[in-house]
Order: sequence, then structure tokens, then C-alpha cells
Amino acid sequence: MKYYAAIDTNVLVSALLRWESLPGIVTAESLAGRILPLLNTEILAEYRNVLSRPKFHFPKDAVDVLLNGIIKRGIFIDAEPIEEELPDPKDVIFYQVVMNVRKTENSYLVTGNIRHFPVKSFVVTPREMIEIVNSNEI
Repeated sequence: MKYYAAIDTNVLVSALLRWESLPGIVTAESLAGRILPLLNTEILAEYRNVLSRPKFHFPKDAVDVLLNGIIKRGIFIDAEPIEEELPDPKDVIFYQVVMNVRKTENSYLVTGNIRHFPVKSFVVTPREMIEIVNSNEI
């Protein structure tokens, strides 16, 4: 089974900091194709901007490999305006993309900052996303 998910940037940061973590597992599932990343140019620009920050010391090659893998597996979605107000304007794009896909498909927003989004069953932590993926294994 495949799962559509917008992956918040903080999940990718955590994955690159510690690949054996839950965010690392979510990211690995995205690269393997069980989780299909929901993307657009604004999300990709944020990924690249944040992952390239000097404070993280991520090698450029590692960032490029990760983003190229996500792009290869990802589905590009147009963002449509939403009515909800979110605490962080940079998070709006992730919510918009998920809400657009949810019109026709089940999809999730995976974040380490749950409090930045409305309380909805489809806004999940990396742990919850892995539980969803694993609960539907045959």
C-alpha cells in the first residue's frame, strides 16, 4: 500500500541528524516509495534552504541525494488557499498541499511540530506515520 504525505522540513532535518530515528524511517520509506512525498516548488525551496544552513553541517552531496530521491518519488501538487490560520506562515504550504490531495485521496502531514497545525487525524508525528504504514502490512 502507498501513502501520500507532505513531510515537514523538521522531519528531514531530524532524519539527516540521525538516520536510525523515526524521522529517518519516514524519510527512508519516502525514498523507497511506500510513502509518496507531496511536493511543490515552494516546499522544495524550503527543504533546500533549511538543509543547506551552515548550522547543520550537512554535506551538500547528502542534501542533493536526499532531495533528488524525494523528487524522484514525489508527486507535485498545486497549493490552494486554506481558511485555517496557522501559527507559522512557513507551514501553510504543507497544509495546503495535503488539503488539496485530501479532496480525492487519503493523505497525511508528517511533522515533529504537531502544535503548529490544526488538530486533525491526518496531521501526524513520524511515529504515528510509521504506525499507519506498518498497521496495513499484509
